[in-house]
Amino acid sequence: MWNNINNKLYKKFECKNFVHAFSFMTAVAIAAEKMNHHPTWTNTYNIVEIWLSTHDEGNVVTAKDEQLAAIIDALFK
Repeated sequence: MWNNINNKLYKKFECKNFVHAFSFMTAVAIAAEKMNHHPTWTNTYNIVEIWLSTHDEGNVVTAKDEQLAAIIDALFK
């Protein structure tokens, strides 16, 4: 479940290991690039944290963020 925190969608993903985290981030990067809508994120070993907001709309959550969040959820296996 994504949480709306300070006008950003946020979710923490716990992966099996670093390789799984990195491959997940790569899949997200490809999807985000296709949308021209890029997340803010961090990665520490098997943890990937993602924040989504639309920068060119004043850093608020828009339909683009909801759409990317759904894609990210589908990519997490």
